[in-house]
Amino acid sequence: MIEQHDTVIIGGGQAGLATGYYLQQHDQDFIILDASDRVGDAWRARWDSLRVFTPARYSSLPGMDFPGSPYAFPTKDEVADYLETYAQRFDLPVELGVRVDGLERSGDGFLVTAGDRLIEAANVVVAMASYQVPKIPDFAAELSDDVVQLHTSDYRNPDQLQDGDVLVVGAGNSGAEIALDVASEHTTWLSGRDVGHVPFHIDSWFGRHLGAPFVMRMLFHRILTTGTPIGRRKRPKMLSQGIQLVRTKPSDLAAAGVERVPRTTGVRVGRPIVGDDDVLDIENVIWCTGFRPDFSWIDLPIFDGKEQPKEPVHVRGVVPGEPGLYFVGLFFLYAMTSGLFTGVGRDAEYVVDHLTSTARQQSPRPRYTGSVDGLPQQS
Repeated sequence: MIEQHDTVIIGGGQAGLATGYYLQQHDQDFIILDASDRVGDAWRARWDSLRVFTPARYSSLPGMDFPGSPYAFPTKDEVADYLETYAQRFDLPVELGVRVDGLERSGDGFLVTAGDRLIEAANVVVAMASYQVPKIPDFAAELSDDVVQLHTSDYRNPDQLQDGDVLVVGAGNSGAEIALDVASEHTTWLSGRDVGHVPFHIDSWFGRHLGAPFVMRMLFHRILTTGTPIGRRKRPKMLSQGIQLVRTKPSDLAAAGVERVPRTTGVRVGRPIVGDDDVLDIENVIWCTGFRPDFSWIDLPIFDGKEQPKEPVHVRGVVPGEPGLYFVGLFFLYAMTSGLFTGVGRDAEYVVDHLTSTARQQSPRPRYTGSVDGLPQQS
């Protein structure tokens, strides 16, 4: 039997819940499908010491403030509990334990498959982050069997490591914070280029009251967007390289005894090579090498092989040429804040306004005409 809904939201994290909130405000028929056992589980599964980069006052979804002090930096479990409470407060129709494995056209709408379950919908919102499948270099398989290897997605705390030195591969925000986490118990090496850093401590008085508001609300939220020339120039680099260090400073790493080394380039006799030819005799490797998107389950012609071969073509989350299909939650979907609480609500509202507008329902099917500055254009 085929179920029918006006809108299916795929993903029950912050992007999916924010989209559900706005659909509910428009009195729409929709369901939210999520593969987790509990709302917020994607946050609960992260490393134990993780805190968000933004104060609580910038970590709220529409309609409900984050509890506690507005200047506190919530832990990952506090975020998870907030999301669960949010879904309950607004009685959002979240169906848990449902993993979507197919999306295709069905007449004027779409067919969503999840195992044996079939759902037809006029609209589909894919509310998933760009970070889905762990990315680990192929040469990792050449490391000796006596080396403990973990990816960021598997790391929780230093108790998972064996005695001996630790190489953290990837010097972005995750790598720098995990290096600090393990440095108190292990000699720690941090491999990768210097990505730069925010020039103030975000948890200082200046950071909480002046620095974070400027960076999060002005620079990342309003200036670095696809609607500004500087945002369009910066976006490709940020998609490929990520952002500068937000909480951690080079001085923090040095004070903790973390040794900086060049990029990890290969393996020799079971141990990693850093730089041109230096072999590190270490017992543990933590791969903070990021994730890649996986939309292989979407059987629709929406991917641009020239710019982002693994990500969909869209305009602020609206997919040209496929009326009724939307994305929310992708990194830099519209702004630097699109993957954060600060921006996901704005993106969700924009998508829902488009979805519910009578003008869209009556307009002819847009035609995709290529891309400018890596962004799709339509006529």
